[in-house]
Amino acid sequence: MKSKLEGKVISTKQDKTVVVEVSRVKKHPRYEKRYEVHKKYKAHDENEDCVEGDRVLIEEAKPISRRKRWKVVKKLKKS
Repeated sequence: MKSKLEGKVISTKQDKTVVVEVSRVKKHPRYEKRYEVHKKYKAHDENEDCVEGDRVLIEEAKPISRRKRWKVVKKLKKS
C-alpha cells in the first residue's frame, strides 16, 4: 500500500513540481509535551494547477527525478 500525506503547498516556482510542507504532532517520550514538527516534500504536479496555500493530498510514487518521490493526488482545499 502506498503511503499518503496531507500538507500545504508552500512553493510552486519549479516546473511541474510543488513543495508541500507536512505537519505532524509528536509527543516527547519523557516529558509528554506535544510539539509540532514539519517536513518538506517535493511532489509532481502534472497539470500545474496548485497554487501556494492550497491543502493537497500527496501519494508515494516511483522516483520521478533525483528528489521527487511523491505526486499530487488531489486538492483538498483552495487557498
